[in-house]
Amino acid sequence: MTSDIVIVGAGPSGAWTAALLARQGVRVTLVDPSHPREKPCGGGVTGRALALVAPALAGRALRNVRIRSARFVDSRRASFATVRLDGSDALSVASREEFDGLLLSAAVEAGAMLHRARVVDVWRVHGGWQVRLQDGPTLTATTIVGADGANSLVRRRVTAAFRRDQLSAATGFYARGVTSDEVVIELVRDPPGYIWSFPRPDHLAIGICAQADSGVPIAALRRVLAKWLDDTRIAAGATLEPYSWPIPSLGAADFLGVPIAGDGWLTVGDAAGLVDPITREGIYFALESAVMAADALTGAGPAPERQYQDRVRAEIGEDLARAARYKHGFFRPRFTALLVEALRTSPGVRGVMADLVAGTQRYEGLKWRLLKTMELGLVWRWLAGSS
Repeated sequence: MTSDIVIVGAGPSGAWTAALLARQGVRVTLVDPSHPREKPCGGGVTGRALALVAPALAGRALRNVRIRSARFVDSRRASFATVRLDGSDALSVASREEFDGLLLSAAVEAGAMLHRARVVDVWRVHGGWQVRLQDGPTLTATTIVGADGANSLVRRRVTAAFRRDQLSAATGFYARGVTSDEVVIELVRDPPGYIWSFPRPDHLAIGICAQADSGVPIAALRRVLAKWLDDTRIAAGATLEPYSWPIPSLGAADFLGVPIAGDGWLTVGDAAGLVDPITREGIYFALESAVMAADALTGAGPAPERQYQDRVRAEIGEDLARAARYKHGFFRPRFTALLVEALRTSPGVRGVMADLVAGTQRYEGLKWRLLKTMELGLVWRWLAGSS
């Protein structure tokens, strides 16, 4: 069975790439054994992310929770600060199963072919690729797109898997039967990372993440989270369903140096490492990389894969590289204390954080905007820890 393009993975990046390509008349095959499904990430969908997929969501029902506030907690000092998210579309959290399902339906309706099967191998042949499916046919394509997440098989075959120092380990619980309209975040130092609680329509997605090479096992992370749950009582009375998941967490040099495309192949979303290394948010970048991939693959210019890689690095990678350089400063206890206090007392800092949560504040220009708030101690501690 021959296609112009085979996309491995039907999450947001893969499904949206397929939908955009199929609308341009490209013969696209999507391969995925399990989507749509619930995902362990927070699942926040910003207004700018929703705008990218507006054609797929028009007239379709999508249950979501409008997030009204974000609460930043400093348990060491028994302090917290609440940031109001006043824009009606600043941030919402949808069921990932429903959100992913709508994008997948849009791809199929546009003409993409879907194989619900697991890809077991990918190899190059003259003029293209062969994709072997478990209990299914072997597919042939001129181009292959890896949209198969942090542990991407496509990435392992065409270049190299992400190293442990390029990944975060996330673990946590779906707290069934409770929800809210507030995001709760606590920055933690040991191990450096953060704890989150994101409301979804019928449960809370609660988790903790840390660098995969930190030496802290998943069981220890889960114990830290369990104590936090006991202390906060945020999921009191809920049924807890555990999960664990890898998340790309690249360094500054990686965003501008790790290959994400080559002759006849490219990667999108998590498979390309396009996740904010501070917040670990990746949905917007998954969708944005899908747009860039479709633009390159349907454009008239030569070397579409190089065009795609150059554009991703310029429009996404450079800003995420800044985030990677700033990351270590965010998780230092003194910075956390100063941040929570500044959020409590400074409308300017609250405005900056609201825009960061909503995805409208890039890391480019963040330092100067914080300086304008006159919270000089906060900026100094952050930059000192990031050097």
